[in-house]
Amino acid sequence: MNAEWSELNKSMQNLIKKEGTYQDGINTLLVLREKLIEEIYSFKENLNRDEFNAIPFINVSGYHSKTIAYSLWHIFRIEDIVAHTLIMGDEQILLKGNYQLRMKSPIITTGNELIKEQISDFSKVLDLNELYLYISKVMRSTDNLLRNLSYQDLKRKITNESKNYLKSLEVVSRDENAYWLIDYWCGKDIKGLIQMPFSRHLIMHIEACLRIINKIHPN
Repeated sequence: MNAEWSELNKSMQNLIKKEGTYQDGINTLLVLREKLIEEIYSFKENLNRDEFNAIPFINVSGYHSKTIAYSLWHIFRIEDIVAHTLIMGDEQILLKGNYQLRMKSPIITTGNELIKEQISDFSKVLDLNELYLYISKVMRSTDNLLRNLSYQDLKRKITNESKNYLKSLEVVSRDENAYWLIDYWCGKDIKGLIQMPFSRHLIMHIEACLRIINKIHPN
């Protein structure tokens, strides 16, 4: 893991444990997220469209077995779902902004159900400019959510009502590779969701993207 990102993530986790340092922890998380989004925007500046669809590790397991386009969709669909449906209880940005149509996406799910060539085919149809607009909207929205959370919010659990509403939206595939996410998220409190997906999940997928880039652009 990138040493700076790892240190910021570790520091954030320690700081949010205590009320007296909680806000410093949130500020540290926002710094981390800013560095990660800068990395994401560097992809758009430095890669051509075909490279967003490249899947050089197609026959292995792990986050790097995807494409960069898919990974970006996946990261921010999860943020959108968790932040809006499970924490804030309002409408997801994808649905509110009609981003599925704008991005030309055949799915509204997290994409966990897709494998190998399905991931490659999915990546090729996405409108990259609209995907980046979606990323920007979700990132800003999640950051605002984080700024407004209090220390007391950390122990708040996801209600069964929210869980059932999430199921009704059909934004998580019923495929066995995806449906477990609902129990996973809903088994966490807000503190757990801050740590995953709002920090560590981003790091892991971006590092996987960098591994893909290093494979298609060897030094």
